[in-house]
Amino acid sequence: SNDSCETLVFAACILLRQLALALDAAWSGQIRAPLLSPVPRLLSLSARTLFSETGVWEKNYRTETRQRLEKWWHPRIMAEWRKDALEKDAKKKKFYVLSMFPYPSGRLHMGHVRVYTISDTISHFQRMRGHQVLNPMGWDAFGLPAENAAIERGLDPDEWTKSNIVSMREQLDSLGLCFNWDREVTTCLPDYYKWTQYLFIKLFEAGLAYQKEAVVNWDPVDQTVLADEQVDENGRSWRSGALVEQKMLKQWFIKTTNYAKPLLDALAELPEWYGVKGMQANWIGACTGCYFDFKLKVNGEDTGESLSAYSFHPETVFGAAYLAILPSHRLLHGSSSVRSVLQKAFQPGRGERLSASLLLLIEATFRFFSYHPDCSEEDLSVARALNLSWTTVLNSHEDGTQTLINSEEFSGLTREQAFDSITQKAQEKKVGGYLTSSKLRDWLISRQRYWGTPIPVVHCGSCGPVGVPVEELPVTLPKLPSLTGKGASPLEAAHDWVNCKCPRCKGPARRETDTMDTFVDSAWYYFRYTDPHNPDRPFERHLADHWLPVDVYIGGKEHAVMHLYYARFLCHFCRDQGLVAHREPFWKLLVQGLIKGQTFKLANSGQYLKREEIDFTGKEPVALGGGRVEVTWEKMSKSKHNGLDPQEVVQQYGVDTVRLYTLYAAPPEQDILWNVKTDALPGVLRWQSRLWQLVTKLRGARQLGDFPNPSLLKKKELEETKKIWINKNYTIQEVTSHFTEDFLFNAAISRLMGLTNTLTSATVRVVQHSVEFEEALAALVMMTAPMAPYLASELWAGLCHVKNPLSSLLQRRGNVMQQSWPAVDPEYLEVPDFVEMSVLINNQPSGTVTVPLQVSKDTEKVQQLVLESPLGQKLFSERSIKRAILSPRTALINFLTEE
Repeated sequence: SNDSCETLVFAACILLRQLALALDAAWSGQIRAPLLSPVPRLLSLSARTLFSETGVWEKNYRTETRQRLEKWWHPRIMAEWRKDALEKDAKKKKFYVLSMFPYPSGRLHMGHVRVYTISDTISHFQRMRGHQVLNPMGWDAFGLPAENAAIERGLDPDEWTKSNIVSMREQLDSLGLCFNWDREVTTCLPDYYKWTQYLFIKLFEAGLAYQKEAVVNWDPVDQTVLADEQVDENGRSWRSGALVEQKMLKQWFIKTTNYAKPLLDALAELPEWYGVKGMQANWIGACTGCYFDFKLKVNGEDTGESLSAYSFHPETVFGAAYLAILPSHRLLHGSSSVRSVLQKAFQPGRGERLSASLLLLIEATFRFFSYHPDCSEEDLSVARALNLSWTTVLNSHEDGTQTLINSEEFSGLTREQAFDSITQKAQEKKVGGYLTSSKLRDWLISRQRYWGTPIPVVHCGSCGPVGVPVEELPVTLPKLPSLTGKGASPLEAAHDWVNCKCPRCKGPARRETDTMDTFVDSAWYYFRYTDPHNPDRPFERHLADHWLPVDVYIGGKEHAVMHLYYARFLCHFCRDQGLVAHREPFWKLLVQGLIKGQTFKLANSGQYLKREEIDFTGKEPVALGGGRVEVTWEKMSKSKHNGLDPQEVVQQYGVDTVRLYTLYAAPPEQDILWNVKTDALPGVLRWQSRLWQLVTKLRGARQLGDFPNPSLLKKKELEETKKIWINKNYTIQEVTSHFTEDFLFNAAISRLMGLTNTLTSATVRVVQHSVEFEEALAALVMMTAPMAPYLASELWAGLCHVKNPLSSLLQRRGNVMQQSWPAVDPEYLEVPDFVEMSVLINNQPSGTVTVPLQVSKDTEKVQQLVLESPLGQKLFSERSIKRAILSPRTALINFLTEE
């Protein structure tokens, strides 16, 4: 038929085009395979680049070139990553790079671009070093924002969240970020939160998850409880901004205080965390005392109430005289059975005389663990003022030591010995004794909202709170006809779901209607990534033990306290439960600063303005409607009109340029003030063009007619090649160190720019006949690849098609991302190390001088060597130097001179 003929002709055309391209490539030396290879081999060619497509190397790196090569390389780099991720090689060392997973709001912001560019760069680098890399991604998908958005729009939060995930994943893919998507996790899916519930049951069974009535922080806008950590210094909710109210509610807590001392001590075993270790230590506090739990009796009868009292001196517990509680204590409020008795016992006048904070003081026998007059002048004055009696438990000796008396089996022990013995005995009897600080509180996890992990507990009139059996998990969220966000927990309305049978006695019971704080979901997600599809347990131990600890954890500094503390706690707990071998989940932590945009707001009202609402024609900006304008830099947001759509930025500048800008503009832990007019963006644009020109330069030199021959180089040219060789090796050392130790990607880029300068100044004969130039340029492109993968891939293709290559590097198979990371030549390590120092005069590049590495950080010696060099004699013969500034991070010295 005519259709069949047209199909055959079309297929023949395709075949002929492929054959022509293959023959052309072979003729130009691009394919080192027999010309008479079978047709199927020709059809499977996979290295087609822009260059091999056209047969012409474009001499300039133009905007259209950038757009075409990024479009070309995007699917190929993603496919290479997916293929590599699926390969299992037991010989490869693992490397787990983890970036904090996002809340699926539906749109990426520039902060996302920054953190995921860093993780992507590290993962590409480690793969080139020969590691099996895990760089997973998922979604922190429960929480108030989705529920509030669903209420506002009359939608199901499940549908809203899933549609946002689809949108954000497409955006991440469009940025070329190479994640292990086969390990994707979503915290709002039952196959994930089933295991959040499982871990809660483990905590419950271990006595670390408990429910009690407490005065809590209540957000009147979001209608839910907040942990102390979620209330700012002004008493406002961290999310809604509402003034927080105090409310008496029965809540679920996790006893993180039992792990305070191990969590504090373990910090010493970790490398420096950019100040976060100090923040964690300050949050936990000095763990010098402990809590003791005891039963409360009134008139000799057990009330059924238990109290937890902190003791700074647990070794003197047998000399306790009284217990102090605040007037806000739960026993004085709510439905406590002893409330009326205690309120009568409370005497305001007495309290006012003793403390401005009006402590309620309750007399207690030594069996009621309390405070100890033997150890504190303040405690002693309180006891005397109340005419309390107490037992002396410390016996002081002439040598200054103290031993215990009147302390039952612990009498005769030194205070140090008694401290250890009494706290250990309290732990064994499950009445406290775990060392913690006086300021740390247990983790309040109850939330009175719908969109969260249901707490897997049922309340039975006969059995009390009972954990749902593991085989009945997950306790899934019921579908609700509507959400209002007001009043009691929305789950109260799901009567068929709430009313159930007790798993223990099979009698009538009610499900817990509070859901968990989303920080519980994110406290263990790094485990699930190691075994994301396991239907039988949260993760297999051997897989978690293989991948953990996370080698580099990347995220915002705003999570330095809460999330990291909770995640560390849960890992310590899982270790004690025999679920994993590692106690600490994260080895290195890399916190990144914000990307801030320029904001404009009216000085008198603080109202944020759009740029088009401002007149910039004068010396100072003014509002078009009148009024002085304040110009500041703040975290990007729509409400401040200073946000940027990452996709629009990428469309304008390209993926590689945006990646390089975010890495070069500032060290990771510092904020970036997004301003395309600063030196950072023009600098990385120029550098990309210069890299392109270097490949163009080599290709052109090798087409001059002479076959490359290093023996043709003269003495001066050999000195030049040695300089290139030294600079190459020094750059490999420095960049590798920045990628593995301090993560100063801006310094790494600066060093690569320095090598680019050296290669740019190379003479034509050195380019034409030098293997050193060729290998230095190859190393430069390979070291650029993790940060600018598209550009580097095209540059590598151009290098590998250079005529008559001298180095075996350019005869390797595969894309640049599949190459091994360049190594320092052994000979370089055997000779004195040298550094090529960039010389600036009044901030303007003026050349380079090679100095010994051992003096490269000494300003006076570097200045002397520069002035004694031919370059220095030429530059400074008629200049008066005011000051020389040596960069602490890069090989650069800046001379400030009088003009």
